[in-house]
Amino acid sequence: MHKSVLLKETIDNLEIKDDLIYVDATLGYAGHSREVLKRIKKGFLFAFDQDSEAIQYSEKILSNISNQYEIVHSNFVNIKKELTDRGIAKIDGIMFDLGISSPQLDNEERGFSYHQDARLDMRMNREDKLSAYEIVNNYSVEELLDIFFKYGEEKYARSIAKKIIEYRTQKPIETTLELVEVIKSGVPDKYKRAGHPARKVFQAIRIEVNHELDILEKSLEDAIDLLNEGGRICVITFHSLEDKICKSVFKKYSDVPEIVKGLPNIPDEYKPTLKLIGRYVPSDEELNINNRARSATLRVAEKIRRKD
Repeated sequence: MHKSVLLKETIDNLEIKDDLIYVDATLGYAGHSREVLKRIKKGFLFAFDQDSEAIQYSEKILSNISNQYEIVHSNFVNIKKELTDRGIAKIDGIMFDLGISSPQLDNEERGFSYHQDARLDMRMNREDKLSAYEIVNNYSVEELLDIFFKYGEEKYARSIAKKIIEYRTQKPIETTLELVEVIKSGVPDKYKRAGHPARKVFQAIRIEVNHELDILEKSLEDAIDLLNEGGRICVITFHSLEDKICKSVFKKYSDVPEIVKGLPNIPDEYKPTLKLIGRYVPSDEELNINNRARSATLRVAEKIRRKD
């Protein structure tokens, strides 16, 4: 069963009004969308996801609450276009939950987990052509090294990449546990005792398959542009690379130029677009219930001025 991370903190920080327009950029299994929809009797919710299985599940959940919503089968990189196509120019709140849903991890067929054996896949949108299988079996050693280091921050990236190339000269690497064994052969024993040795490599491959970091910055910028003044953006990240992007975008729009810092009255043209509201991590109580929340961080900002 999927447990939404930082649910109360996200919903509280959205400061939902019952007649406004909200967006869930990452519908998943409707944990956050469910709570938003309960609170908007006259408003509307647009929920985005590229996973057909998640959409089918969430449709059943949301349809039992109200009809004040639309699920859009699309990646959140397309939020601005999809909303514009529906005549929506401005919204009043938006949330991103960038984690993998528990049902995706637990479904062996999806190939996300390094604990269960399955064909290498990891596609959020199963209609996409690029899968983990193609990356593991077709990328050069330099390409593998690059994604393991950049997206996984894996210190044994080079030796793991070399082991993959060496192994696949004999036969393709077809399953998740087959890949795990190859990864284990590329790291020292002490590294295996410190945590699961495949965790960072699997993260890196998943990010590459789904272009997760490539699209995040653009999506956050579009979301800020869409917000009405007073509207809020809530972003839940699960690793340092995502959080770094979110923090950087929020800083870009909440800072004032050095030239006017310290002035008692900042001219309007130099005033920031965003006000930072806060940073939140799961409570001990939540961590006891849901261990997968341990790496989560929620950042919240409020639109206070039109973006130029």
